[in-house]
Amino acid sequence: MSSLPLIAHRRMDAVMAWRGSTPVSVRQFLSEVDQVAGQLPPGRHVLNLCGDRYRFTVALMACIVSGRVSLLPAGHTPEMIRQMQRYATDVFSITDQDDCGAGLPVFRYPESLARSLENPVIPLIDSDQVIAQVFTSGSTGMPIPHVKHWGSLVRGVRAGAERLRITPEHALVGTVPPQHLYGLEFTVLMALQIGAALHSGQPFYPADICAALADLPRPRVLVTTPYHLRALLAEPSSLPAVDLLLSATAPLSQNLAFAAETRFASPLFEIYGCTETGQLASRRTTAGARWQTLPQVHLRREGEAVWAEGGHIEAATRLNDDIELVGAADLTADLATGSAYFLLHGRHADLVNIAGKRTSLAYLNHQLNAVPGVRDGVFLLPPEDEGDAPESIRRLTALVVAPELTPAALLHALRERIDPLFLPRPLLFVAALPRNATGKLPSQAVLALLATLQSQTANTRPA
Repeated sequence: MSSLPLIAHRRMDAVMAWRGSTPVSVRQFLSEVDQVAGQLPPGRHVLNLCGDRYRFTVALMACIVSGRVSLLPAGHTPEMIRQMQRYATDVFSITDQDDCGAGLPVFRYPESLARSLENPVIPLIDSDQVIAQVFTSGSTGMPIPHVKHWGSLVRGVRAGAERLRITPEHALVGTVPPQHLYGLEFTVLMALQIGAALHSGQPFYPADICAALADLPRPRVLVTTPYHLRALLAEPSSLPAVDLLLSATAPLSQNLAFAAETRFASPLFEIYGCTETGQLASRRTTAGARWQTLPQVHLRREGEAVWAEGGHIEAATRLNDDIELVGAADLTADLATGSAYFLLHGRHADLVNIAGKRTSLAYLNHQLNAVPGVRDGVFLLPPEDEGDAPESIRRLTALVVAPELTPAALLHALRERIDPLFLPRPLLFVAALPRNATGKLPSQAVLALLATLQSQTANTRPA
């Protein structure tokens, strides 16, 4: 049985977080973790709803040192909360907001805590301790839990930091919430496990992101998504200097990557991973399409399936993406780094087959968002039972934010980029897409928007 420290900072007066432009020392952080852990109510399962990233981190670490498990569902809708209650009847929420709307027993994060301890001790955590359960959507509608052990998470974030050359001197700002696995790994655990500093904010709009970056000394890292990058690059004013850009949660076009690197004068790396394994690979998008796995993480093909194993991955995991292994004769292991190389062609569930021609929603979305004048857009597969139509004649739908374009102009541009069979019918213009805090489009929200638009169209048709 092995143990790993809660944090990797070596000095008690080292800065481990920034609350705005105010530094927080390791001593203060450990003191707050100790005090919050001592005040938590009974119950082993916790829903951490703190909006302040620093308070989220204190609460998360308090749960870890007291042996509790944090539940990390895909969202915090009332139905999802009810599902968490059915999954763990003892669950309670931790919040720093007056009205979190969780409908659970609530522990309010203390507004004031006692003075810092003189000589706090950095706790050691058993590598096999379950610290979180991350949920994905199941086919039956019930969330499926994926257990996260302390040792596996620590090994993963340390390997990722080494690959990306993130050091204790860096400070990290995240536009993604810490409740999301990408945000948890790259804006919380990575900072703690390499001795760097995290920023307490959760900025969403460009002005807030710029303000958060300006709070921090350099070198600094922006952990973000293609959605937030696109919004930032639309700003006409100058952007704060950044020393490293990270992007995940959705495919990033090479054009957007080039634009981001130019505006920020910083390298940009994409992160690839999944809920089951956490981060798996990275690439510098402007350097090419090939991905490189983290050290000692290997990929193997069995028929149509590709499995990931080794490194921080606890058990061989089948990946849900269309992956092409690259290298001489499919020998993907790099003997020098213990890494594997691959090309990513999208998720199996996103594959589109119309009249014998195949493509992916990821490719179509890339082409749609690459059209000048398109601010945001997404292709949607039609329902499988729509009019009992055979797959060969089913039509795609697209929702688009492009206030300066006409439908005819956009369709003309798309004809130059994609096969006419994949042109959207219908093409629906909207003021905005219902993206969540990570820049993703929850399927229920998209389908609800589509239903509203279709209802409005039906009501305007002549009788």
